[in-house]
Amino acid sequence: MCGIVGYLGRREAYPILIKGLRRLEYRGYDSAGVALVNKEQALSVYKTKGKVDNLVAYCEEKDVSGCVGIAHTRWATHGEPSSVNAHPHYSESKNLAIIHNGIIENYADIKKNLQAKGVKFVSDTDTEVLVQLVEYIMNRKNLDLLTSVQVALHQIFGAYAIAIIDKRVPNQIIAARKQSPLVVGIGDGEFFLGSDASPIIEYTDQVVYLEDGNIAVLRLGEELKVVSILNEEQALEVKTVDIDLGQIEKGGYPHFMLKEIFEQPECLTNCMRGRINVEADHVTLSALIDYRQQLLNARRIVIVACGTSWHAGLIGKQVIETLCRIPVEVEYASEFRYRNPVVGPEDIVIAISQSGETADTLAAVQLAKEKGAFIYGICNAIGSSIPRATHTGTYIHVGPEIGVASTKAFTGQVTVLTMFALALAEAKGTIAPADYLAVTQGLSQIPDKIREVLKTNEKVADLARTFTYAHNFLYLGRGFSYPVALEGALKLKEISYIHAEGYPAAEMKHGPIALIDSDMPVVVIATHNAMYEKVLSNIQEIKARKGRVIALVTKGDETIAKIADEVIELPEVMECLEPLVATVPLQLLAYHVAVCKGKNVDQPRNLAKSVTVE
Repeated sequence: MCGIVGYLGRREAYPILIKGLRRLEYRGYDSAGVALVNKEQALSVYKTKGKVDNLVAYCEEKDVSGCVGIAHTRWATHGEPSSVNAHPHYSESKNLAIIHNGIIENYADIKKNLQAKGVKFVSDTDTEVLVQLVEYIMNRKNLDLLTSVQVALHQIFGAYAIAIIDKRVPNQIIAARKQSPLVVGIGDGEFFLGSDASPIIEYTDQVVYLEDGNIAVLRLGEELKVVSILNEEQALEVKTVDIDLGQIEKGGYPHFMLKEIFEQPECLTNCMRGRINVEADHVTLSALIDYRQQLLNARRIVIVACGTSWHAGLIGKQVIETLCRIPVEVEYASEFRYRNPVVGPEDIVIAISQSGETADTLAAVQLAKEKGAFIYGICNAIGSSIPRATHTGTYIHVGPEIGVASTKAFTGQVTVLTMFALALAEAKGTIAPADYLAVTQGLSQIPDKIREVLKTNEKVADLARTFTYAHNFLYLGRGFSYPVALEGALKLKEISYIHAEGYPAAEMKHGPIALIDSDMPVVVIATHNAMYEKVLSNIQEIKARKGRVIALVTKGDETIAKIADEVIELPEVMECLEPLVATVPLQLLAYHVAVCKGKNVDQPRNLAKSVTVE
């Protein structure tokens, strides 16, 4: 949820930390702060409520010198957004400063115990409790910082990624993680820290992803050292990060979200590259080769995911069941982890997460593994926690997604699920050769189809101005389009703050039709498929009650054009591939409505990109 940056080396740390915070601001943006140790071993902490720009303005007249520092951009959990609750947090003596991503579940008990011993607190956060605990241990037992951190971490429950500095040992940063991501970049005589690789890649492509329970010891002039909480030295696995710096810049677009919507044709081409051959008549996934028998022998597939990824899972369910004739269940990971699910060695559990760090989904993976299920991950972030926890899986390869409201990751997930269904269906012999060829070729043409849809951008922008007055929206779809309706409604909610609901079109008569009036815009996905006549009847029912209909139709449809208030035409594709093209104008609609309402589309209120806490 929060963004962590750190630097230790010979350069001035502050510019590196600020640039890193800007690249991580999508992870949290209600407050920001920086801690620096200068040459005189003075530890300065500067922090403000609001965005990174507020911090920069606050620091204009401050001493920001120093070659070691840690910085943080926050998404509030404990304590309201304020300069006092912002990170970094001092210890009581102001010798130590800490930044933290995650939640310390037993912080209240620890705080009460420390207060009873005379320790004074200034914030409402769980994070301050940890730095005060570390200092109490240091003073009580006369231990060094590393050992004190290890002892303290034994006493806490919850998730954390932390970085801590001690002004008395200015050439050192101690960093640790459990269930929250943390990456160490290794440069030429310098080290970098990040919640992900985006603040690091400008300086080095050599990184170490910390594993759960590990602690990194960064000391100037020494090699990186990684130890466990029990002080057992761990082997280093240095990986090369391949991220184009241009992928995390706006590239001339006003917002990352719009850029990422327009990147989808190229992204999906990258997603399919090497998996669908040049002739577009065969799908190859390495997981289906390496783990063929486990996948063929499965009696059931369970998809676990959250938010947008859950919607992708609903589409995956229909594609897999249609092509592979195997039952598929789709579960919210947050619910799956807190009950006693019936899952075992004959099941495949597919975990979907853009970031690969979603706390609920990661916990669901761990639970399913304990019960003996075979785990398949679908993620975007290479080297993240979920891919490392699964038996196998497929990266979607759509590049970094900075906008908080997911766009290209969603279509990438749906594309991978479709390729998985095709490869498994061919291996199981449940799809006719002609159908296999048709779907594979149709999928390979989707990037060009989306390019056609993107040509409607100006029309959608004009349309959006008409509907900024609305307080509620209804989205309707059937079959493969029902999850698209859910996703369209979620996008509008996330970034425009307009209440929106997605429904199966046939369910409208079972309640939602009571809401229909002249002030209720209804978005209907009404492409020319097997249920076209049914959806047409739904539109007529809405119009009979003076509802305003925005219809997504197949190009050339004149019937619905005569009765709908607004029509957006889509290129014709196979029914099972329609979600990939129908989603795009709904992304554009949400974007343009939010822009017209003056909202911050890349950083919507109360939301963060990577949900690494419950």
